[in-house]
Amino acid sequence: MSIRRAVAFAQGKGGVGKTTLTSNVAGLAAKAGYKTLVVDLDQQGNIARDLGFEPDSGDDLMSALVSAGTPLPIKRDVRENLDVVPGGPAIGDAAAMFAARATRAGGVTMADALEEKLGAIADDYQLILFDTPPGDRIIVEATLAVASAVAIPTRMDEASIDGVARIAERFVSVRDRNPDLRLAGVVLFAITSRTTRLERDVRAALEQILGGAAPVFDTRIRHLDSAAADARRRGLLVHELEQANVEDRRKRLKALRDTKKLDEEERREKLQAATAEGLYSTNASGLAEDYESFTRELLVRLAEIEAELETVQ
Repeated sequence: MSIRRAVAFAQGKGGVGKTTLTSNVAGLAAKAGYKTLVVDLDQQGNIARDLGFEPDSGDDLMSALVSAGTPLPIKRDVRENLDVVPGGPAIGDAAAMFAARATRAGGVTMADALEEKLGAIADDYQLILFDTPPGDRIIVEATLAVASAVAIPTRMDEASIDGVARIAERFVSVRDRNPDLRLAGVVLFAITSRTTRLERDVRAALEQILGGAAPVFDTRIRHLDSAAADARRRGLLVHELEQANVEDRRKRLKALRDTKKLDEEERREKLQAATAEGLYSTNASGLAEDYESFTRELLVRLAEIEAELETVQ
């Protein structure tokens, strides 16, 4: 049984943008008025870094999953309309623990635990997003067993494209338990300039893998190292970083004005200090537009999936 408007960001390879997409889509959906929950099922727990709160051990989430009477640990109002169930290192033990339980007669699987815990709170949210680890089959398949859709981010290298195929295999493996699960689509992540021909060929390869079951989203997320570094070290989402860039430019101009009457050495020291405290990126507006465009595309796709399921049922 799937949970309505619950989307898993999943890939068979790490470093392809799952966490970044989860965080930024959540923040933008929440800003647009959707009551949103992020469930971090990755032991790295980097959702905390993206959203600017203290990293978690994951112990409370593990306790909730393995104890019948323990609710999910929800960190509320991380942003307006945005709550988070933090992940962390302890989640790395989930696969072994639930694998052992599954061998017993009537043992509770991780999918059972997720369905029970999320089922109790799902009506409080209009959108639930899962960040999943790249290589943990049990956690990923448990997540797909309760999600209504899976979105697959990928870079354009062959290893990342192979990761898309692995998630497609896991998608098929859970359909008996969750026949309502749908592929939302594939999104190209960290695209550099001057790759038009490569992007065209990658899109064609992905469409062949998907076999018409889902789109390759029109939006692709550009690559900007400086913005990625600024966002994570400041705990800002990309649309928030866009405003921070404006404020950073104002501070640098003010520092420049304030040094007019100083001697050369003092002026250099003041300007160096202002630069060191500032952002690496100077303009994140294009990247912010990418995330906004993808969020719109994904929400439209989810509405299409809901309409499709209603006609089936």
